[in-house]
Amino acid sequence: MDFWQKLNAAVEEIAGYYELAKEEKDEEILKELSRQSLQLQREVQKAEFQRMLGGENDINNAIVSIHAGAGGTEAQDWAQMLLRMYLRWSERKGYRTEIIDSLAGEEAGIKSATFTVTGEYAYGYLKAESGIHRLVRISPFDANKRRHTSFASVFVFPEIGEDIAVEIREEDLRIDTFRSSGAGGQHVNKTESAVRITHLPTGIVVQCQNERSQHKNRAMAMKVLRARLYELKRKEQEEKMEKLYSQKKDIAWGSQIRSYILQPYRLVKDHRTNLEIGNVEAVLDGELDPFIEAYLLQKVA
Repeated sequence: MDFWQKLNAAVEEIAGYYELAKEEKDEEILKELSRQSLQLQREVQKAEFQRMLGGENDINNAIVSIHAGAGGTEAQDWAQMLLRMYLRWSERKGYRTEIIDSLAGEEAGIKSATFTVTGEYAYGYLKAESGIHRLVRISPFDANKRRHTSFASVFVFPEIGEDIAVEIREEDLRIDTFRSSGAGGQHVNKTESAVRITHLPTGIVVQCQNERSQHKNRAMAMKVLRARLYELKRKEQEEKMEKLYSQKKDIAWGSQIRSYILQPYRLVKDHRTNLEIGNVEAVLDGELDPFIEAYLLQKVA
């Protein structure tokens, strides 16, 4: 309330300066009017930012999973393009990223990848990216140069702190170890350091093969499992309370949240906000803030 009253007082003061400037025709008053108007604009933007990222877990780190859709090499290449896009966006924001699991495609790209994004409000921003992403382009893998449509899904979870109670019983877990398939030297590939954890009641499967230590991989896999179970519980509560729409539609094939068109024209369009940007290269290089902010402002509204 104090902040709101402060903004109202600033509006009234600026209105007073405006009337005075008209009467006196004083340039110094106009300069002061301009200075106060800019300050008010910054304060309003700050208030909008606080409303956009006011969710319970918005300030948390994020865990992001990308999965290629049907379509083989095309979709797997698209999934890798999305992975690069989010890593570049994170770099621009000053966030730290770590790929904790990745499954390479047969010819190119990735079948899936999971990575963490560490920094304030990482989840608050990236939650806007959950859903299906669609790419239309002339396929670089098609000798006949035909146009192809590819899909990939993005899921974003908040990293949950140890102080948040998420009940995980040992008897509900099946823990498997296996040899890592990714880079990391001889030690990684020769020992069963990778860990896969299956939560039997929900069927959620998480795995980590980034570290050489089985203990570290297990700890990271448990962190991801906690985040996914927390998110599952949160969604169940939201559906019961009917405060937010169910995300089932958002992650269904055919109901994409954003399209990236490279052929026959060049355009990125967000289907939730109708925001369109023609500079596809910049978007794929991590310029996502306009889409994220438009979505978050729409949700606030």
